[in-house]
Amino acid sequence: MAKSESSGDTGRPWQSYHTVYTNAKAGMEGVDKEKVQRIVYEMSKGSKYFENEERKEAYIKQKIENMQDQIAKLTDADISHYQKVADKRILELEATRDLTRIWLHVDMDAFYAAVETLSNPSLNGKPMAVGSMSMISTANYEARRFGVRAAMPGFIARKLCPELIFVPVDFKKYTHYSDLTRKVFQNYDPNFMAASLDEAYLDITNACYERDATGGEIAEELRKSVYEETGLTCSAGVGPNRLLAKVCSDINKPNGQFVLPNDRMAVMAFISSLPIRKIGGIGKVTEHLLRDAFGIATCEEMLQNSGFLCALFSRSSADFFLSVGLGLGRTDAPEVKLRKSISNERTFSATDDEAFLYQKLADLAEMLSVDMKKEGLCGRTLTLKLKTASFEVRTRAVTLQKYIFSSEDILKHASKLLKAELPISLRLIAASMGYWSVCSLLTDQITELWNFKF
Repeated sequence: MAKSESSGDTGRPWQSYHTVYTNAKAGMEGVDKEKVQRIVYEMSKGSKYFENEERKEAYIKQKIENMQDQIAKLTDADISHYQKVADKRILELEATRDLTRIWLHVDMDAFYAAVETLSNPSLNGKPMAVGSMSMISTANYEARRFGVRAAMPGFIARKLCPELIFVPVDFKKYTHYSDLTRKVFQNYDPNFMAASLDEAYLDITNACYERDATGGEIAEELRKSVYEETGLTCSAGVGPNRLLAKVCSDINKPNGQFVLPNDRMAVMAFISSLPIRKIGGIGKVTEHLLRDAFGIATCEEMLQNSGFLCALFSRSSADFFLSVGLGLGRTDAPEVKLRKSISNERTFSATDDEAFLYQKLADLAEMLSVDMKKEGLCGRTLTLKLKTASFEVRTRAVTLQKYIFSSEDILKHASKLLKAELPISLRLIAASMGYWSVCSLLTDQITELWNFKF
C-alpha cells in the first residue's frame, strides 16, 4: 500500500495551509494557487479563524497518525482476511449496478452572481461577488480568475482582486429565479430533486423514451429552456446514477454539459483517474485521511486499497468507498419522507451587540415560520446553534409542551435560549425546528392563516 507524506516548507508555511478558501472551483483553472495560499495565509494568520483551522489541522494529523498506527499493526493474516472480505463485498456491490436509468444533474452557473448581473447589466464582465467584506456567498467567473470564491471573507477577496465589486445578498430575488428554473425541470421530471436553489437532480429516463431523444439531447434542450425562461445559463451532467451525474455537471462549466454513457466500461474508465475530492461526501478531513494514511488520491485507488479500507473503517463507510471505486450511485427515486427538521442560519461579522443578535434571531424566526407554513408543519423541538467569534460551536435546544409554528412563538423560545448564552460575541446563529405534528385539520388551519396573510 502506497503512503503519501505531506510535508510543509518552513520557508513557505502557506504551502501547507489548506482551507476552503484555497480549494479550486469551476472557473478557477489557471489561478496562481501558491499566490492565493500565501495571501490567505498572511491575512488569516493570528485571527480566530486561523487558530481554529490550526486546531482542526492538529486533529486531522492526529487522526492520520492513529490510522497509520492501526495499519502498521495489521499482520499478514489480517491483511489476507480483510482482502477476502473486500473482494466478496466488491462482487456484491457490483451485482447492484443499475444501468437502466438516465440521471441528469443541473447546476446554475454562479447563480447568485448571474442573477445580480441580469438585474444590473453594468456588472457584466467585471469581477463581482455577492456578499460583503465579512463573507462572500458566491463570485462570478471574472472574480474567480483571481482566486476569489464562495465562503471567503470579503477582505481577503479584495486583497486578491482590488477591483472586486460587492453586491448585497438578495434571497428573495434568487428564490424567484430558482422557481422559474424549477418550472422548466418539471417538464422533464415532475418528481425532480431540488438539492438547493441552484441545482437539481432529474431522472430523465422517461423523457428520453417519450421524446425519442438521448440524454445529451435532453440536457441540451433543458439548458436552452432554462436560458429562455430566465436569461441565465446552467451546466448539466448526464450519467447512469446521481453521483456520477453530479460529477459530470462540473466538467464543462460554465454553460456546458458532459454525458457519461450507461456502459460499465465507460464508467470504470471515467472513474479511474477521478480525484476523490470530486465525489460528494468526501470532504477535507476524509480526503486527507485517505491520501495521507492510505495513499489514495483517485477513485480507482479505492479498489486497490480495498482490504485496508475494510479493515479500518465501518461496514457502511467501507461500502461507500468501494462503491465510489466502482462508480456506483443511487438510481432509485427517493421515498418521500417527512423532513427531520427545518433550519435557517445567518452569518455576519463577529459582534457582541445584543440588539443586533436579537434582530438576527427575529429574522430567523420569521424564515422558519414561513418554511413551516409552506409545508403545513408545527414543531416542538427548537434548536439554536451559535458560532462564537473564536469559531467555537455551541448548541442549545428545548422541547416544548405544545406544537408551534408562528414566528412570535419561535422567537419567544429562541430568545430564552440565546439569553442563556449572553454576553457572547457571535459570528453565526442558526435556528431549527423539529419533532413535527402533521394532521389534516392542522394543515388546513395553517393554510387558511397563510392564505389570509398573503
